[in-house]
Amino acid sequence: MVTLKEKIGYALGDAAAGGITWKVMSIAFPLFFTNVFGLTVADTATLMLVARLFDVVTDPIMGSIADRTRSRWGTYRPWLIYGAIPFGLIFALLLYTPDFDPVGKRIYAYTLYLLMMAIYTAVNVPYGSLLGVMTDDDNEKNQFSSYHMVGAYAMGFITLLSFPYLQKMVGGSEAHQYAVLGAGLGVVAAAMTLACGLLTKERLKPIRADKFSLRPFADLFKNKPWIYLTLIGICTNFFNGFRYAVAGYLITYCLNGDVTVNGLIINYTVFMTFGEVTCMIFGGLSPKFTRWVGSKKKAFNIAALICIVFSVAFFFVPMDPAYIWVMVALVILTSVGVGFYSPLLWSMYADVADYATEKNGTSSTGLIFSSGTMAQKFGSAISGSLVAILLGIAGFISGSDPATGETIITITDQEAVKEMIWLLFSIIPAFIVLIMMFLLHKYPIKK
Repeated sequence: MVTLKEKIGYALGDAAAGGITWKVMSIAFPLFFTNVFGLTVADTATLMLVARLFDVVTDPIMGSIADRTRSRWGTYRPWLIYGAIPFGLIFALLLYTPDFDPVGKRIYAYTLYLLMMAIYTAVNVPYGSLLGVMTDDDNEKNQFSSYHMVGAYAMGFITLLSFPYLQKMVGGSEAHQYAVLGAGLGVVAAAMTLACGLLTKERLKPIRADKFSLRPFADLFKNKPWIYLTLIGICTNFFNGFRYAVAGYLITYCLNGDVTVNGLIINYTVFMTFGEVTCMIFGGLSPKFTRWVGSKKKAFNIAALICIVFSVAFFFVPMDPAYIWVMVALVILTSVGVGFYSPLLWSMYADVADYATEKNGTSSTGLIFSSGTMAQKFGSAISGSLVAILLGIAGFISGSDPATGETIITITDQEAVKEMIWLLFSIIPAFIVLIMMFLLHKYPIKK
């Protein structure tokens, strides 16, 4: 019988990966690399694109390797148990700014970012695959999926809300603050990942193909539900990726820096925290909402429509700190939709994995779930890179002084940069969700 302890243990896995490492990488890294670390806009765009696209290739390979793992810990859990410490350590090093010249910084950033993507894959693909072997009960799968999303959003809420206060507590330069916080968050992420591996159980044994074969990869592209769900997953991460990557620039340049209201510091992490807690609440309500609506597809469509309406509404809010609570309200309302559809996406991957097992006779659960992290990274890679590129086109220039190593920011057209930031947070993400709804209409599994 599935216990509450196991559900919490499973939630800790995404609290570490989604709530700490990926959340910081999505929301803080673009601004960190241009404004603190000292990379140029072009270097930042290339870094985020190349490193994550490289990782897109490794995800399905990792899924296939994980499917064939045999150990006393099971098939997928050993990757969490043995990968926990490298996961936290590399994340901490990535937030450290070395005293190098521009070329040295570029080499350091690229090396550590590639390593981070590799270890994230080695931990997160098996983590997602666990959902397919912990239970064969569809309702319990939905519950596990809901717990894992609540874990991610709850930890994301804590991480983002506490970030500016922890920075203030640490003191010193921004580079020092990020380095210290990176070390602390790395330790927490490692501990949570290890706990997830130790507290969960694998009850179902995958039907394996003993020898490595390229056939499972070929079968994926004959799997119509997988094709549509992967494209839907990419769209969800485009939607989140644009908003999270540009939030720091929105607060810094559109609202002229952090907004303080009755002692509450609303910086870019706190701004998105309101969305995190909303996603946490409505992610927990997602299974009940889905049962009430009648199907996963209907629930997903309603959630997508919510995202479109309130993203478009944000565009019409005046670009003025006086309207900060209107902006916060729209972030919250948009996040209702995100909270509803996020657990559904992972539950639908379990449906696709079951469909593939029935059709092909062998399990490719790890490979199927690897497409979830593949979609996550592909969507984040393109969106994060596009944010940097589009800001550069609008007139935002960053870099390091070759002599001193200090970060230099130049804006050639302030109004164009502000307008681009506003579009990247509202209209452009809304258009992506329209595409997602079309793909969802084509998705053939009718659960």
